[in-house]
Amino acid sequence: MSEETNAKIEEKVIIEDPGQALDAAQETMETFIETADVSRVYGEPILHEETMIIPAAEVLAVAGFGAGYGAGGPQDSGGEGGGAGGGGKTFSRPVAVVIADQSGVRVEPVVDPTKIALTFFTALGFMVATVARMMRGR
Repeated sequence: MSEETNAKIEEKVIIEDPGQALDAAQETMETFIETADVSRVYGEPILHEETMIIPAAEVLAVAGFGAGYGAGGPQDSGGEGGGAGGGGKTFSRPVAVVIADQSGVRVEPVVDPTKIALTFFTALGFMVATVARMMRGR
């Protein structure tokens, strides 16, 4: 659990009726819910001498779906329809380590200096751009 992990679920399904689209969306949603299970958040405990170490992670699952169907149409063609789409992504990253020993239980956060630096420079860029825009308006 020391590295960030990304999982993308891709599956091509041919939808022939609206009920099939809803079934496919339900199956995909169940897969995403399984991905965000608590077993993904807390890693296997590690026992080292008299110290118990439990890694903890942040897990995020995002999904979106859409479906459509039609009927009717010009009298010549009899009309028809179809269509469905969806997608999503899961993301996890380590956030802390829970340490339990004879002196008690404590939580040590996992700090990523690279992300902190990127956040700082992004915020600084937005502030400089905003000030430049304000100065240009005068």
